[in-house]
Amino acid sequence: MSEANKELVRRHFEEIFNRKNFAVCDELIAEEYFEHAPAPFSQSAPGRVNGPKAMRQSAEWLLAQFPDLHMTIEAMISEGDTVAVRVLSEGTNLGPLNGVVPPTGKRFRARQSHWYRVADGKLVEHWATREDLPAMLQLGVIRPPGGGPPS
Repeated sequence: MSEANKELVRRHFEEIFNRKNFAVCDELIAEEYFEHAPAPFSQSAPGRVNGPKAMRQSAEWLLAQFPDLHMTIEAMISEGDTVAVRVLSEGTNLGPLNGVVPPTGKRFRARQSHWYRVADGKLVEHWATREDLPAMLQLGVIRPPGGGPPS
C-alpha cells in the first residue's frame, strides 16, 4: 500500500503541475477532499472542498502566474495512509501574481513540504508548509528589512 500511495503523490505533481494534465484530477483526487493549506495571501485554508474541481482551479491559478512552473520531488516517505513529500518548485512569473500584481518576469526557487492522506486509492486530505517569503523576495514583490535590494 505504501508504494501505491507514494506513486499516487508522484503522479499528482508530475501529471497536474509538470505536464498540465488536469484530466487526472478526477482520477487522483477524491470528491470529498479536505484542504488544510491556505493559498499564498489567503487568511485561512478552504477546508472541505470538491477535490478535483479545487485542484484544477489551484493548478490553473498557479500556472497562470508561472507558466513554466516545474515541481521536483526531492524526498518522499510513506507510513500507513500518509505520504510526506519535500518538493522544489521553480518558475518564472509571467502572469499577474494573485491576479493583481503585475508580472515581474523574475524566477523563483522555493521548497515546500506536503503531507497527504490517502483513502481508497485517492488523495483525500492535504497539509503544506511553503517558503512563500523567500519566493516573494526572489520575485521582487517585497523587499527585505532595511530596504536593501531583493535577493
